[in-house]
Amino acid sequence: MNEIVSRQIQLRNSIIGIPKPEEFQLIEEPLTEPAVGEVLVENIFISVDPYMRGGMRSVDPGQALQGGCVGKVIESSSEKLCVGDYVVGYLGWRDYYVATDDNLQTVNTSIAPLQSFLGAVGMPGRTAYFGLLDIGQPKEGETVFVSAAAGAVGSIVCQIAKIKGCRVVASAGTDEKLEWLTDKAGVDAVINYKKVDNLEEELRRQCPDGIDIYFENVGGIHLQAALSVMNRHGRIPLCGMISQYNDVEPTPGPTNLSSAIGKRIKIQGFIVTDYENRNHEFYNDMRKWIAEDKIIWEETIIEGLDNAPKAFISLFTGEKMGKVVVRL
Repeated sequence: MNEIVSRQIQLRNSIIGIPKPEEFQLIEEPLTEPAVGEVLVENIFISVDPYMRGGMRSVDPGQALQGGCVGKVIESSSEKLCVGDYVVGYLGWRDYYVATDDNLQTVNTSIAPLQSFLGAVGMPGRTAYFGLLDIGQPKEGETVFVSAAAGAVGSIVCQIAKIKGCRVVASAGTDEKLEWLTDKAGVDAVINYKKVDNLEEELRRQCPDGIDIYFENVGGIHLQAALSVMNRHGRIPLCGMISQYNDVEPTPGPTNLSSAIGKRIKIQGFIVTDYENRNHEFYNDMRKWIAEDKIIWEETIIEGLDNAPKAFISLFTGEKMGKVVVRL
């Protein structure tokens, strides 16, 4: 093959606190020709996700960052993948890469647009699906509270909970997001957590029958308030705690955690890769729900690899709607 130089984003230095654009750098690196069983992929979209902040603590400056990506095979030495195939991989934050075919998954764009395999029908969608259904185990008529409800994961959680016949209360930080959650996602009640003086009191007002499932994306005061309003035998899928990802010092835990004992609350953390062997369940249901207009989603598309750091930082300011992806 002709020599291909891949541009990639690296850390310039270790990050403390909220990341800043100047702490990232764009460098170039030549790629080797694909060996047997390998392919050369040109990325089309890359993903930025809150979980990446934790991974940055173990990445040394000068190492390329990694994340979800979807692209096109442009050279192949594989019997499984052909030139022209669209694939999802985990070597994002760069425009080209060489990978083994076992580390890539082909994309069926009859389900959704290409970039959506990084969002609603990708890792965030699977996270919402398995976290709510496997750990939350929603039952018709129950009340589900979702934090970061307009985000890539939370917005899908809200809609699946509605499909399952639940009453959904959603928390987000802007009126625009609350309007989308009400008008598009069909939630029953919304809370702008930035505008309420006491989140627990507002939750009690919005959830007069208590909370049966709290889908945790935020941590901090959201977890504290939810624990106070949870019903007996409630369930809390611990998906993320974005409010704490940039903390310089450890955040104190909820002061009311012991209430989970008397209320018999199940609190369970999970990682979406725990469910890799069940992805077919997710795709079967999502294909059906999308066709029936029961699942919709929003995407924010940022242009250019050089803007990936800014796109990533926007996840922690709450300024973007839905899933944030970068188009290369």
